[in-house]
Amino acid sequence: MKIAVQLYSVRDHIKTGEDLLNVLGEVKKLGYEGVEFAGYFGLAPEVIKARLDELGLVAVGTHVGVDDYGPEKIDQSIATAKALGMKCMGVGGGAIGTPEELIKTAGTMGYGFVKAAEEGVTVYFHNHTHEFEPVGGILPIDLLKNVCALEVDTYWSFCAGVDNYKYITENKDKICLLHVKDGVDRTPCALGEGQCDVAAVIKAAQDIGLEWIVVENDDPVPTGLDDIGRSMKYLKTLIG
Repeated sequence: MKIAVQLYSVRDHIKTGEDLLNVLGEVKKLGYEGVEFAGYFGLAPEVIKARLDELGLVAVGTHVGVDDYGPEKIDQSIATAKALGMKCMGVGGGAIGTPEELIKTAGTMGYGFVKAAEEGVTVYFHNHTHEFEPVGGILPIDLLKNVCALEVDTYWSFCAGVDNYKYITENKDKICLLHVKDGVDRTPCALGEGQCDVAAVIKAAQDIGLEWIVVENDDPVPTGLDDIGRSMKYLKTLIG
């Protein structure tokens, strides 16, 4: 099992494309083997891929908008993913507040999933807590996992009262990535510094043979790089 990081966690260090290229080097120094993107900062995919290859990093995924998986943009989204060498691409969330919004979001994600699968790329949806709360009698996470793959954010699922080990192992065929995250009273923190069942998440990931886990912190302290450094040190106590 390999460890990647969602680059949103280090957004305080990235203002320009040059910053992004530099931060990739810092991420590698901390021991991460892959990255999940949260914007490309004006850089062409080929430029980013060259830097990834130079460092020995893998692009494991990305968060873009739901519309990027619709008919007008899906071809470009697939081309970008393939240029970066990504097997998976996804969204960080989408409009699901009403049944109409949920059905529209699920429809777009499903369309993108089918189109991308033809090119060997898996489309996924990243959850928060509200995907585990009914909307008009529909449980969003159940609808979404039937139209695309899932990237389970294990802190937000934990906050929703989900047994992470049970959910991950029971839905192993629907999950392409996991966000490993910790927090206290719904405020994210570095791994091992919060209340989440991180050890159970890691065991579940190992038991289902997941290739990649992704570290994320929405609110890193005191800086993104410092925070994900502490998370990596904690993960090594669990993984070895």
